[in-house]
Amino acid sequence: MDYTKINTLGELKNSGYKSRTIKDELRDNLRSKIAKGENVFEGVWGFENTVIPELERAILSRHNINLLGLRGQAKTRLARLMVNLLDEWIPVVEGSEINDDPLNPVSRYAKELIAEKGDATPVSWMHRSERFYEKLATPDVTVADLIGDIDPIKAANLKLSYADDRVIHYGMVPRANRSIFVINELPDLQARIQVALFNILQEGDIQIRGFKVRLSLDIKFVFTANPEDYTNRGSIVTPLKDRIGSQILTHYPESVAVARTITEQEARLDARQSESVYVPSLAKDLLEQVGFEARNSEYIDYKSGVSARMSITAYENLLSTAERRALKNGEQQTTVRLSDFTGIIPAVTGKVELVYEGEQEGAAAVAEHLIGNAVKTLFAEYFPKIEKLERQNDKSPYQEVVDWFFNESSFELTDEATDAEYRKKLDSIIPLKQLQLKYVPDITEEDKYFLKEFILWGLAENNKLSKDRFMQGYEFKDIYGSYISKNL
Repeated sequence: MDYTKINTLGELKNSGYKSRTIKDELRDNLRSKIAKGENVFEGVWGFENTVIPELERAILSRHNINLLGLRGQAKTRLARLMVNLLDEWIPVVEGSEINDDPLNPVSRYAKELIAEKGDATPVSWMHRSERFYEKLATPDVTVADLIGDIDPIKAANLKLSYADDRVIHYGMVPRANRSIFVINELPDLQARIQVALFNILQEGDIQIRGFKVRLSLDIKFVFTANPEDYTNRGSIVTPLKDRIGSQILTHYPESVAVARTITEQEARLDARQSESVYVPSLAKDLLEQVGFEARNSEYIDYKSGVSARMSITAYENLLSTAERRALKNGEQQTTVRLSDFTGIIPAVTGKVELVYEGEQEGAAAVAEHLIGNAVKTLFAEYFPKIEKLERQNDKSPYQEVVDWFFNESSFELTDEATDAEYRKKLDSIIPLKQLQLKYVPDITEEDKYFLKEFILWGLAENNKLSKDRFMQGYEFKDIYGSYISKNL
């Protein structure tokens, strides 16, 4: 039945419509979706066996929820996706400030209107997209913002004294009646403001400037917070914690494959950019590995976390670096190169918090260090491990590449080289092709040149070659030749 055609309270009663609390509404709709095998939290990856089952259990238990985790772990997204579990439309007493249910009014305005007009009381319909309220907890948030206050302008216009409860201006929480209300970064909320939420969570009572207003508010609270050992700015007061039904821990992607899926989904790319720039599969893995290296780096504060947004913005920068080169060279198509990863450094430096040792190194140097570590980690997955100490008679699989560099003075790859120049330079190192054919024979044609450059970087990170950055690009040399030239 299309309830939205109902315009009065009498019609609503005759339709057989039954009211539900928002928590029952969420629970019933989730039960239905689970039974049908539908995915409620579409677009959230890596939580299928951890966070989402706990979140679904909390919803089935009708709990208010606290999502606890480091930045960039999809906490707010999870809360927003809960809107999909709401009924598409709900009836509201027309003109109500707090979305009164016509069959169960709570405000003075709604009760008086129904008493006056009875079954002729006008009813409007509220879409589920309007039933989501979000507030970022900042130190300047007041009780008046959240709960409400006396409005002197309303008192003057209605010619009422401050002793009349009709002069109350409702805050965000009462206005979120019958909705999902999210408070982000809960520990940042001052303790006295958190105390004001106690009774709302437990009994539904609120007090405004001495008025004890009994409102049976129907709200699904979702809080988000960083772990308290990181948020030195404040903490969640214990009695408030006690009133939150479920606390759910979120986490970062546990594999490169999941991280890739998130990045590709969230990156905002121009259609022309996607069409003109090809990104090798190895380049995508390498980009995500940079994030994994950052989360384990001694230079980065692990308590602050490394947001998934770092990989997303780095991916956008990576494509833009290749696109800029193609435009300057007048090329319609290009492929991402490993040297293009210098373009992601600004995205990395702006997303990590360094410890003292990292500050000493410098943000840009730390970013380059992370890229190098990522290359070293993935290199071991594609090619034989390079031992620090090798037996004298054992021939290394990389010996022919190293010998090639020993016989050459240097090898340069410039940032702005055309695709033809770039390929010609890499093709000149014959042993690279032999390594690729032996260990990665099934690689696609489009990815071959990235892999060749990857081998050079991998050998440099494992101290088989030297790699130096100059103004226009990178120079690779035989490592012993480099030592000799430096000592001359």
